[in-house]
Amino acid sequence: MSRFVILSGPSCVGTGPLYSALRKFYPHLAGRLQQIVLYNSRDPRPGEQEGVDYYFRPRARIEELSKKPGFTSAIVRGDLQAVEIASIKKILDQDKDAFFEGNPFIPAKLSECKELQEIPTLKVFLSPLSQEEILFLKDPSQRTNLEELLPDIMRRKLLRRTKRQKINLSLKDLENIEKRVASAVVELREAWKFDYVIPNHDGEDSEHWDAFYYPIGDARKALLAFAALLQGEIPPGVEYWEKDFVPEPDQS
Repeated sequence: MSRFVILSGPSCVGTGPLYSALRKFYPHLAGRLQQIVLYNSRDPRPGEQEGVDYYFRPRARIEELSKKPGFTSAIVRGDLQAVEIASIKKILDQDKDAFFEGNPFIPAKLSECKELQEIPTLKVFLSPLSQEEILFLKDPSQRTNLEELLPDIMRRKLLRRTKRQKINLSLKDLENIEKRVASAVVELREAWKFDYVIPNHDGEDSEHWDAFYYPIGDARKALLAFAALLQGEIPPGVEYWEKDFVPEPDQS
C-alpha cells in the first residue's frame, strides 16, 4: 500500500544528504519514493533545479496559490512555501510513496488536510541533539540555556555549509543563516509530532556523508536507521519524544 513518507528537521540537520545517501546505497528503497515538489518564494541555492528541488516563484504568486482550494502553505524560516494536495495524491495513485524532505512546518499543515488524513504515513524527524543530551542540558544544575545553545550549534553548521557553497558570504547570506538559526528551537519542538526521532550530529556541513565514499559516524547511523524504518523495522537508537519535551522559553 502506498504511503506518505516525511523526513524532516531543522535547517542543515542533514535531511538532504541522508536522502542522497539513501538513493546511492539503498536504491531499491529510494526507488519507491517520489519527492513532492513545493513552491518556494526564495531564490535557488547553487545546484538547485527548477521543478526538481522547488518551483521557484515570486512571493506574490505563491500568496495567490495559497488562497486557492487544494493548496496549503506555511511561512518557513522567512520564506513562503506552498504545496498542491493533488500532486501528493497523484503520486499515491501511481503506487508510489509520496516523499517530503525538509522543514516540519509543511507536514504540520498537511496533517490538517482532510484529503490526506486516511493515508498511511511514516514521519521521521532528524534531530541535531539526542534525547539524553537534551535531558542533560535541561538540568538546572548545568546552567545551560537550550534556547541559546542550539542556535549556536546550528549557526556553526550553517556557516560551514554556506562556505562550502560560496567562497565569500554576502550580507544576505548571513541574514538568511540567522533566520534559520532563530527557527531551530521552534522546529525542534515539532519533533514530538513525528513517529520516530533519529539523533544525528553530522549535519549538511559534515564530510562524513561522502568524503570517504561510504557514510561514517552519525551519518552512517542515521542512514541505517532511516533505511530500517522504511522497511518496517524499528532499529536501535531511534527515539520517541513526548509533547513539551523541548519546553517553551521561560517568560519569567
